[in-house]
Amino acid sequence: MAALKEIRTRIASVKSTRQITQAMKMVAAAKLRKSQGKIISLRPYANKMSEVMASIRKGLENDVEIPLMEDRPPEKVLIILVTSNRGLCGAFNANAINQALQVATTGYAEQWKKKQVSFFAIGKRGADFLASKGYPLAGTNNEIFDKLTFANVTELEESFVQMFLSKKYDRIDFVYNRFKNAAVHLLTHETFLPVSEPEEKEETPSPKEKNVADYIFEPDKDSLLGELVPKSLRIQFFKVLLDSFTAEHGARMTAMHQATDNANEMIRELTLHYNKARQAAITREILDIVGGAEALK
Repeated sequence: MAALKEIRTRIASVKSTRQITQAMKMVAAAKLRKSQGKIISLRPYANKMSEVMASIRKGLENDVEIPLMEDRPPEKVLIILVTSNRGLCGAFNANAINQALQVATTGYAEQWKKKQVSFFAIGKRGADFLASKGYPLAGTNNEIFDKLTFANVTELEESFVQMFLSKKYDRIDFVYNRFKNAAVHLLTHETFLPVSEPEEKEETPSPKEKNVADYIFEPDKDSLLGELVPKSLRIQFFKVLLDSFTAEHGARMTAMHQATDNANEMIRELTLHYNKARQAAITREILDIVGGAEALK
């Protein structure tokens, strides 16, 4: 009977856990739906902004100097690692951390040996890991996800721009999870600063593409690009954080869905085990009664 009581207690415990995972799954799904709508709406605008800026950049003279596009030798590098503030989202944070470390030790191996690579952690999970392992941490920000708006992101983005303009860092990169769908998020490493020039297409451009930079600009291309580059950086920065934020909710919803399924399977197995044990106990009691009756004859 003691064994049966232990099984009943364990079944009750698993059912309680299942209620928690189901509730977390529903909360994550609601947040994902809201955040997904924002990132889907932002991407076309961000892509068109990049397209317009690339079109203007192609028409500039080679001697035009734009500080945010200054491609210096990357002697000092800052890697912005974007993770979440909370766990229970599968391998979401671990994958981003491992990717950031790989970029630092492999992609910037020479700078890493010279101790010229630093991390900036956006998200508590990444910050705690880097701090606990003693990696060079230039700063952290765990509050940005509490209210992720374009206005709140601008101040943080401008601080990185100033780091680049003051030549504190020659290269600033992002490592984050890019949202694809609820079950899939793509590890992404991309350069934030300097702003890279558009890549030339190898194929023969169409007549429409040949005239892509043939516009009339007012007041002039340089002034327009001076306005577009900072704005494009703010949009890129906001898109990265929103991408990661959306991917986090997708990862958590998927993880909680799997946890709920595992709980259901465990309850089924424990119930089956309980019924077998109970049946065996009843059979033993019947045999004892029958044996006692036979002994009295």
